[in-house]
Amino acid sequence: MSRSVAFVSLGCARNEVDSEELAARLEADGWQIASDPESADAVLVNTCGFVEAAKRESIDTLLTAADGGRPVVAVGCLAQRYGDQLAAELPEVSVLGFDDYAAIGDRLDDVLAGRALVPHTPQDRRTLLPISPVERPTEALEVGIPGHAGGPRAIVRRRLEAGPVAALKLASGCDRRCAFCAIPSFRGAFVSRPPTDVLAEAGWLASLGVRELVLVSENSTSYGKDLGDVRALETLLPALTAIDGVERVRVSYLQPAEMRPSLVEVMTSTSGVAAYFDLSFQHASEPLLRRMRRFGGTDAFLDLIASIRARVPAAGIRSNVIVGFPGEREADVAELERFLNAARLDAVGVFGYSDEDGTEAETLDAKVGEGEIAARVSRIGSLVEELLSQRAEDRVGEDVEVLVESTDGDVVEGRAEHQAPEVDGIVTVERASTAAVGDIVAARVIGSRGVDLIASPQ
Repeated sequence: MSRSVAFVSLGCARNEVDSEELAARLEADGWQIASDPESADAVLVNTCGFVEAAKRESIDTLLTAADGGRPVVAVGCLAQRYGDQLAAELPEVSVLGFDDYAAIGDRLDDVLAGRALVPHTPQDRRTLLPISPVERPTEALEVGIPGHAGGPRAIVRRRLEAGPVAALKLASGCDRRCAFCAIPSFRGAFVSRPPTDVLAEAGWLASLGVRELVLVSENSTSYGKDLGDVRALETLLPALTAIDGVERVRVSYLQPAEMRPSLVEVMTSTSGVAAYFDLSFQHASEPLLRRMRRFGGTDAFLDLIASIRARVPAAGIRSNVIVGFPGEREADVAELERFLNAARLDAVGVFGYSDEDGTEAETLDAKVGEGEIAARVSRIGSLVEELLSQRAEDRVGEDVEVLVESTDGDVVEGRAEHQAPEVDGIVTVERASTAAVGDIVAARVIGSRGVDLIASPQ
């Protein structure tokens, strides 16, 4: 019997990879992958549960999909994090957890047949995968972990969107204990994918026309530590750039406290590795960072940035910051402003703090009022907008290599090395009539609009 399912992926690039892995499993079980939810027999929504706004978007998306009258299945972080609670509050939606991924075809068969599913009761997944410094935990083959399929090491992924850029998962989970973050509790402990798996999937993506690989995980600087090699990323990056067809490798989700000089050296000297540093500073005030269970501060962060730009002056650096964390004072906000003014970052996400279930920060005193948090978001956001525009203006006259992602006549749009997909700006190259999607165009920046650049071909 013909069965079809449509995917809606929310949240980060890691979720996009999870969706493609689920799509491959379903297709192997005889399901057709539909591009339009309106024409599908079922809709699978890969939810995000990171912050309050993401939770609301996930719930709204589930409700909208359910209004179409077809079965709706929730997977992903929100579904894993809340399990039976989410199922009770949204009876029109079937809720599946990570441990259902290996048998996703059977679970969707149950949904279409009207067989009731028993939603899981959430548990703290950090205890499921203890880290060994010598060998990879055997539990990784027994517990449902996105990106870690048990059995033969075959490619288990089906691309849902074509294009010259694709995310490639390095690892799942996180061992850090940031006070504001719940991710380790529902994503589990940090587990690296073996380099052979990563390289095999990279080669497969390149064979499909992918020219840029975006390496994703909850913490890419930890890659390999559970395999007994804390410098595994330094070895992996040159191997990835050597794959036929791969023009650019970009690393996302770097922890500033774990940035080794050797990693900076490899990322700034290896041909084909984008000189791009996605560093999650989160704040710049040392006392507040300690309260967040993080390390560093303005001076340490500026030293790291200086070490990067000493090697590649045009390197791209992006980050996220949280304002309104419990105990944040005016002096802390001023210190964040001092850092941002000095850092000259290319992209910054500004988030207002909100309590997350089960985190240490939820229990802290000295909470900042919602009105004050909103005011600080506006204040830092306005500063960031001005600084990012200035940074883009500073790039006028630079030579850039633009990976073309779309064309319109003789105008093409794409991204330079310092711009990651979706989260950063773009480059519009004028009078590039011969360029096609997937090409890399050498161009010179001649203007800017906000964070976006305008260039002409060289």
